[in-house]
Amino acid sequence: MGLHPINLLFRFLLELLALGITGLWGFRQGSDLQGFLLAVFLPLILALIWGVFTVPDDPSRSGKAPVATPGTVRLMLELGIFSFAVWELNDLGYGALCLTFGLMVGVHYVLSFDRIKWLLQR
Repeated sequence: MGLHPINLLFRFLLELLALGITGLWGFRQGSDLQGFLLAVFLPLILALIWGVFTVPDDPSRSGKAPVATPGTVRLMLELGIFSFAVWELNDLGYGALCLTFGLMVGVHYVLSFDRIKWLLQR
């Protein structure tokens, strides 16, 4: 189920939302210039981490791993980025969105039980 195209699209949208949330949170952290820089570079850094540290032959990705990463580490990176986005929503005062996004991430991982099993075996 984790490799179903609809679930992969769902995960991609969650990833984009997490990056967007990080950008919004960064923008609200400082002055105009500082906020702008955080809004640009924080999501860029997270996207770089997301794209570089991968498990070789991950069927939900291209299979290429710029930096080969054990499955448990990859899973922790994903959960860390999603958890950071949930915390950022809470920090911004968006309690309902925080809960909604957290539940959406939880649903995704429940639907992706086969991928989680695969990651934990790598």
